[in-house]
Amino acid sequence: MQLEIEIEDWSPGEWEEIADKAQTGTAMLVAELRNPRLEVSVLFTSDDQVHALNREWRDRDKPTNVLSFPMLERAELLDLQSEGPPVMLGDIALAFETCAREAEEKGISLAHHAAHLIVHGLLHLAGHDHVHSDEEAEAMEKLEIAILAKMGIPDPYGDRT
Repeated sequence: MQLEIEIEDWSPGEWEEIADKAQTGTAMLVAELRNPRLEVSVLFTSDDQVHALNREWRDRDKPTNVLSFPMLERAELLDLQSEGPPVMLGDIALAFETCAREAEEKGISLAHHAAHLIVHGLLHLAGHDHVHSDEEAEAMEKLEIAILAKMGIPDPYGDRT
C-alpha cells in the first residue's frame, strides 16, 4: 500500500514517518492491506477542515478527531488482485486541535494518538467497524491494540474500567 500524505495546519513533527509506521503496523496484521496496488491519502489538517468534511459528507455539524472515506467495498478489497494499476482505497483526515486536546486529556503523546487514529482509519477503510454492534467494536479495538503493540505503543483503551 502506498500513502499519499499532505500536512496542513499541524505543528512540526514526523507525521509522514508516523503515518508510514501506522500503515506498516496495520498491514502486518491485516493481510488485505498488504496489496501493493492500494493507495490511501492521509490529510493532517485543522478542526475547521474536518468539521467542514464531517458536515458535507456525514451530516454531522462538528469536528471530530479522524474521518475515513472508503472508496472500495470490503468485498472489492478482498477480491483485488495484486497485479494491475493503482486503486484508491480511500482517504483519512485528522483534525489537529481535536487530536492535540484528546492526547493531552489522555496524558499521551500526540504522535501516539495520531498513530492510533491512522490505524483506526485504515481499519475503517478495510471494512472494519465499531458502530453496528458491541462485538464489532470489541473486535476492532482488539485489532487496534495488537497493531499498536507491534509499533511499541501502549493500549489506548487501557484506562477503561
